Amino acid sequence: HQLPVGEWNFQEVRCEGRRVTITLNGHVIVDADLDVASRDGTLDGQAHPGLKRSSGHIGFLGHGDAVAFRNLRVRSLSGE
Repeated sequence: HQLPVGEWNFQEVRCEGRRVTITLNGHVIVDADLDVASRDGTLDGQAHPGLKRSSGHIGFLGHGDAVAFRNLRVRSLSGE
């Protein structure tokens, strides 16, 4: 669902309690309950000490490639 190189993608990350939903260019690519997803351990088999946190920091990752971000917004869901 990614757009061609040189075009901007639109991604929304929504976290409601333990549910994380990620939409990329209008397509839901992740819809997961973190408790269910990690019930039998994590995909990489490693311990992730922050997995149970209810607050913390937001991080961005490019998986080794150059990436750029623009128009970032953080909104509270309580006002919806």
